[in-house]
Amino acid sequence: MALPFVDRSSSSLPVQIVTPSGWRRWFDKQSAARRAWLDSTGVKGRAGDLSVLPGPDGKAAGAVLVVSAKPVLWDYGALAIRLPPGTWRLEGNTAPVSPTDAAVAIGLGAWRFDRYRTKAKPEAGARLVWPAGADKARATAIVEAISLARDLITTPASDMGPAELAAAVQKVGKAHKATVKVIVGDDLLKRNFPMIHAVGRASARAPRLIDLTWGRAGDPKVTLVGKGVCFDSGGLDLKPASGMLMMKKDMGGAATMLAVASMVMALRLRVRLRLLIPAVENSVSGNAFRPMDVVPTRKGLTVEIGNTDAEGRLILCDALHEGASEKPSMMVDCATLTGAARVALGTDLPALFCNDDGLANDLVAAGTAHTDPMWRMPLFAGYRRLLDSKVADINNAPGVAFGGAITAALYLQEFVPDDVPWAHFDMMAWNNSSRPGRPEGGEAQAARAILAAIEKRTR
Repeated sequence: MALPFVDRSSSSLPVQIVTPSGWRRWFDKQSAARRAWLDSTGVKGRAGDLSVLPGPDGKAAGAVLVVSAKPVLWDYGALAIRLPPGTWRLEGNTAPVSPTDAAVAIGLGAWRFDRYRTKAKPEAGARLVWPAGADKARATAIVEAISLARDLITTPASDMGPAELAAAVQKVGKAHKATVKVIVGDDLLKRNFPMIHAVGRASARAPRLIDLTWGRAGDPKVTLVGKGVCFDSGGLDLKPASGMLMMKKDMGGAATMLAVASMVMALRLRVRLRLLIPAVENSVSGNAFRPMDVVPTRKGLTVEIGNTDAEGRLILCDALHEGASEKPSMMVDCATLTGAARVALGTDLPALFCNDDGLANDLVAAGTAHTDPMWRMPLFAGYRRLLDSKVADINNAPGVAFGGAITAALYLQEFVPDDVPWAHFDMMAWNNSSRPGRPEGGEAQAARAILAAIEKRTR
């Protein structure tokens, strides 16, 4: 997407920034005509209020934006779509929000998914002068990466299968001179990725493992793993229609990790990056894997299939074991894994599970600092017994109704050595409604926080 920014403009109009507590002082300084205008339009100094201000000639002379009492970057997220066409500039200091974060919010607020619209495409909106002091390269890298993730997640599964997801990774890799390898179909068995093959083999679109590497071999190793289920029917334990409706977004973890990888490469961080995406469609046909089948994993553990709809953890376990084999300094996976996490935390708050307190603290702190929230949940060892199988080493889906997000994370932990700092995000990857900076559609939740944590731990 094209960012809604210009470098400078002598004809730009000011957007004055006011807090609710400062509204009355600002309002009293305005002309009688302007005060009457604001009163007539219902602008009363509430957080989120935005009004164009008329000049003596009746034309727009500027605007006023009322930010939150404790301002956050999303206060600036609606500017590009709520301001009328023209060129505008922020007047005054954005603190405590940094100019870069304000630019990120403005850019992300301009995102729209109109790939399939043949009529009535939205007109070009407002343009804004880059906020003074903004790191343009950083803001651009973040906005472009998250916009790409949103595009991928929002694209229907008919146009976003394993091959298309691999092509998206290859395009990003090429732009940054990364190496991208893809293992496809039965070659997964030859290369010992049996779980990825088992979950994806029933689809006419072959499963694959996408493997991107970038950076110097001697730099700190950072490994990212993303769940790439491009559509999830539930397999033979078929989902109901209501549960299947939004399953085009079941590759949201993969898109989020691609966004983080894109930002890392664009900002030239001193890391040796690896991105692993197992990409499949969980479908139904005569060769689909079945409930109570026993399937081997890359690690060598055997898994009894308690439910074919718990497929995300199955493909992730092969990728996590491979990623951990290089002993990275940190490994992070993202996945739209369980409804249980959404029941516990809702759709806006990803669940974080982590085997390393230092890494968890860095991630939570980064989420708070960058308004990219998460909530740490326990890897409670007492529930590991629920994954026991009578015929195999482990079962992928306990037959109990409680603690589903925890048992899913415990399953994944079986494939990560204790000496590899590892974080697992169980997320929605979708905005159910539009808010400033976060239009309805796909979302790369926690991506900015993960980037900040990588920067802190690899300086």
